[in-house]
Amino acid sequence: MNAPVEIPSETTSESPSRYVSLLREQVRHEFNASQQYIAIAVWYDAHDLPQLAAHFYRQAVEERNHAMMIVQWMLDRDLAITIPGIDGVKGDFASIVEPIALALAQERTVTDQIKALFATARQEHDFLGEQFMLWFLKEQVEEVSAMTTLLNVAQRAGDDWFDVETYLARESVGEAGGDASAPAAAGGAL
Repeated sequence: MNAPVEIPSETTSESPSRYVSLLREQVRHEFNASQQYIAIAVWYDAHDLPQLAAHFYRQAVEERNHAMMIVQWMLDRDLAITIPGIDGVKGDFASIVEPIALALAQERTVTDQIKALFATARQEHDFLGEQFMLWFLKEQVEEVSAMTTLLNVAQRAGDDWFDVETYLARESVGEAGGDASAPAAAGGAL
């Protein structure tokens, strides 16, 4: 006979599960990503590259929304959440390619963080947490793919920065937060 699976309680006076701790850290990671994207957007704006600037301003909002989705989910589960401060960001770049390469590296890191959250929820038998992470896993596939393509386009453009501007004006890059299956964001998605 199998031993019963212990399902973690939603609210407890004990220390939070590893999954909940990682989820709290992820809020900070998402806000960090948002701020980094704002810094990238401002750099592109200062270099008169409005399509790249607009793309990264939208990415910043999307990352902010991801943080607020996690916040709302934690509120819905009656889990304690405090909005964290953020780390410093890089705002000076040597070429058009450098900020995109940084963004791709950041998206790959976030993918690893989301995979760790999913695995931890599964390990802890937090079925609601596991289900919540599924949307974020799907989202990261899109994020990494879009940023990889943008980096390839920027590398091929070389010194002709306006080729990248033309590409962004012509193509729809990313889903811009319009996914109807996305979790609710605390305060509403921007």
